[in-house]
Amino acid sequence: MSARHVRTRPRRLRAAVVTALLPVLALTACGSGDTPGTTPAGAQAPPAPTDDPVAAVRKVDSVAALLPAEVRRAGTLRIGSSIGFPPGAYYPNGQDKPPAGQDIDIAEAVAKVLGVGLEREDASFETILPALGSGKYDVGTGNFGVTTARLKTVDFVTYINDGQGFAVKKGGTDLTTKVTDLTQLCGLTIGTGAGTTFEATLNAKKEVCAEAGKEPYDVKVYSENGATLTALQQGRIDVVMSTINGLRHQAAQPAAQTAFLGEYHRLDVGFAFKKGSPLTEAFRAAVDELIKDGTYARILAKWGTSASAIDASRINPPEHT
Repeated sequence: MSARHVRTRPRRLRAAVVTALLPVLALTACGSGDTPGTTPAGAQAPPAPTDDPVAAVRKVDSVAALLPAEVRRAGTLRIGSSIGFPPGAYYPNGQDKPPAGQDIDIAEAVAKVLGVGLEREDASFETILPALGSGKYDVGTGNFGVTTARLKTVDFVTYINDGQGFAVKKGGTDLTTKVTDLTQLCGLTIGTGAGTTFEATLNAKKEVCAEAGKEPYDVKVYSENGATLTALQQGRIDVVMSTINGLRHQAAQPAAQTAFLGEYHRLDVGFAFKKGSPLTEAFRAAVDELIKDGTYARILAKWGTSASAIDASRINPPEHT
């Protein structure tokens, strides 16, 4: 199989007609899918940019040689992808058409440098990391932030710097300034994605409100993007915690009617592998090759994420403090 060919296994549709309308407003952290009745009227996926910086990428023999011999012979890698919202990964034309986004382009470009094809399977965010350990996938993508807790069981190869941020519905709350301290959220209801760093951060620091003599914040966790959006638009949650790039992109869409409340905590984001994977050095070298030849910068420019560029890929860097 050529490096350019990406084969996608059949997916459970999860109300595909509704999901096709979701991504411009999706709010949770890299989950996939949707449930009926969760998309507000007028929501529509933004079209994908038409330029293709990945097209010119070619195999680099010295980098491909870093792959295990059995992988080179097989010529493919199994990748579990969480398809959530732009600019990371989403369905601009519905679930029956290929996904697009920054994560999709970077993964395909890395595969081309390595001279392998990708056998992609869509999966929910919270299932991918455990599936790496079981051997179901060779690599996972889904805007996975590098954290101390995850490094205990997962290896990472970084390709961008993103992180945690907050957003609100315009006019939906008195919270209008940048969130720099979780005590600003005391007394509010926060929606976020299941199995994410956002959920972990909010639950780990719940005591800050009591320590400040304030009412606690409440955390509502959603496994579906559409459910989080509906909760925000209907006033059942006051604020969303999700990815910096995703929330910033969303707020730029007039139909979203959301306001980005700034960066809270930066995180390196990377390809995820089972602990001890022999693939990490090859992926690191491939990302560095893309940085060196300019493809990486062109991909980030295409998706409006140039501010999140890294200078070099790293294997298992410590979590940002």
